[in-house]
Amino acid sequence: MEWRHLLMITPERDFIGYGENWPDPKWPNGARLALQFVMNYEEGAEYGAYDGFKRNEIGLADTPGGRVPGGQRDMAFESMYEFGSRVGVWRIFRLFAERKLPLTVFACAVALERNRHVVSAMQRHGFDLCCHGLRWEEHFTLSREEEKQHIAEAVALIERLTGQRPLGWYCRYGASEHTRALLAEEGGFVYDSDSYSDELPYWTRVGGKDHLVVPYSLDTNDTKLAPGGGISSGEAFFQHLKENFDFLRAEGAHRPRMMSVGLHARIVGRPGKALGLARFLDYVSQHEDVWIASRLDIARHWQRHHPAPAAG
Repeated sequence: MEWRHLLMITPERDFIGYGENWPDPKWPNGARLALQFVMNYEEGAEYGAYDGFKRNEIGLADTPGGRVPGGQRDMAFESMYEFGSRVGVWRIFRLFAERKLPLTVFACAVALERNRHVVSAMQRHGFDLCCHGLRWEEHFTLSREEEKQHIAEAVALIERLTGQRPLGWYCRYGASEHTRALLAEEGGFVYDSDSYSDELPYWTRVGGKDHLVVPYSLDTNDTKLAPGGGISSGEAFFQHLKENFDFLRAEGAHRPRMMSVGLHARIVGRPGKALGLARFLDYVSQHEDVWIASRLDIARHWQRHHPAPAAG
């Protein structure tokens, strides 16, 4: 089909967004910027022969994996992930708890089941929980029915572990073509974060229902500290976050936005890298015109102040 004919088709993709008509998000106390921190908790839910998978995890650790053939346990790589659940998560929790800052945890259900101390600590500190899937798996590899079942199992397991169902959702890297429709069909989610397309929440319509998206970011994210990520030190990570923060805060004098910072226990939980995170937390805490919030706080704010437009 020629490209001219393709332009005649109404796409599901939205290339326009808010355009020049950027809404005033009405952040609390007239804040110039809503700042949100996420810690991804995936340790114990990754691929590996230990759980019967024919592939081993290869990414987001101290060194690239892939040395050990699939079907055999990669003992070294397993231990790099275990650092996150044994050490890194507690370091990150402490940094936020000491400063009394909110944190959202993107948690895989199986990872929580394998370390219930993390569940207790999250509840003790009042951290927000967003479901990161049943396992740390690529949903685009699942059939629609498999994905539906995995979503249901993840919700049920988290509810059993915490006493509450999860209200937010985020896949590993990217959703499948069915994910958002399945979330709407399930009916209990306030929002999903399976988008990198904007700097404000936005509404979409799926399965005849209004559905809120709170976008995430892979730019202001400690994945850049992983091998090949382009940043090699806590100081460089601090500078990268600070530059984004300073620009958005200045821009927020006229067009307030949202900034998401993504973290991983096994990455930024390392001492030198954690130092860069601590510096950034202290830096942003000095600014009274910034709203540091949980992801659910932002979603609830958007529901109240920017409800879904009338269908039609």
